[in-house]
Formats: sequence, structure tokens, C-alpha cells
Amino acid sequence: MYETVPCVRVVDDDAAVLKSLDRLLRAAGFNVRTFPSSRDFLQHNDGGIPGCVVLDLSMPDLNGLQLQQALASAEDPCPVIFITGNGDIPSSVRAMKAGAVDFLTKPFDQAQFLGAVRIAIDRDRSARAARAERSSLGARVAALTPREREVMAHVVAGRLNKQIAAQLGTAEKTVKVHRARVMKKMGVDSVAELVAVVHGTKVQ
Repeated sequence: MYETVPCVRVVDDDAAVLKSLDRLLRAAGFNVRTFPSSRDFLQHNDGGIPGCVVLDLSMPDLNGLQLQQALASAEDPCPVIFITGNGDIPSSVRAMKAGAVDFLTKPFDQAQFLGAVRIAIDRDRSARAARAERSSLGARVAALTPREREVMAHVVAGRLNKQIAAQLGTAEKTVKVHRARVMKKMGVDSVAELVAVVHGTKVQ
């Protein structure tokens, strides 16, 4: 399975800014798409492609903060970097509280801007990996029977087969069968791995 190349989406109603940032980002090796308005972005953007969004704060019709809110509620939310020619403190505070990676005032330092883009893409990559893991876990748990889920809960709690059998009112050998099926369906080889998967941690 190939990995989709991250894309930096730039949304700004100033054509000169779009052209300048497109040139800067491409020179730095990024895949870029530009949009002249928030509405155009919402109509043509593919949220399934990883990356980040660079937003102008002040745009007609739908401004940057409003578009940030729309992005936050999307199925695949993208990290946002704000750029503005007349940024004010209340707006920057609102943007950062809503999860923006950075808030840069034009003209900004190119190195700082590119650094923010790299941070945003890394953040998006981590978030997508976490969502994929949660989705995978959900699918694996959904494949368990009600009894297997009960057994898994007891195994994760550290109980022995005979203790689980007594708790569920069944034979120990039956618990062993359910336990083996749980391990196979959850894709793990040890109780430590099972606990780590269920609790979303890594095995040490």
C-alpha cells in the first residue's frame, strides 16, 4: 500500500500571496494546492489527502476562523497555520485555542513559515496514524463474539483462566478456547500485547 504524498493547501484571496507561497513551498519540496477563497476550498478540497492548511485570517464571505471551525468538524481534520496582514491578539488567541499550529503576521520569516508547515504535516501524520489505529481496533473488537469480549475483559484485567471460568460459570477449557480466539482476532501474541492494544499504549 502506497502512502499519499502530503499536500499543503493555501487559502488566500490575494492572488499575489497565493503565487508567492506556491513558489516558496514548491521550492522547499512540498506538494501544493492553492485556493482563492474558503468556499472554493470547501468545494474542491480532498480531505482524505494528508498535509496541512495555510489560511488567511481575513477573507470575504467565510473568514479563516470560520473555515478553521469547519475543518475541525471534518472526518479528517487538517492542522491549520494562520497568516494575516493585520493580525490582532484576540484573533490569534482564538485560533491557537482552536488548535492552530501557528499564527504568522505578514510579512513573515520564510524559515519560520516552512518550519511551521513541517510541524503541521508531522502533526497530521501522527493524528492520521492514531485514527487508523483506533479504526483498526474498533474493527477487531467488532469481530469478537459477546462471550469473547467478556473473556478479553477478564484477561486484560489480569485474571487467570480458572478465575475467568469461575466468574463466567463455564469450564476452564472453554475459556482457553475463547482466549485463543481473542488473541487471534485481536492480532496479538501475548497478554502484554493485548493489554497494550486495548489501552492504546506500546509494549515496552
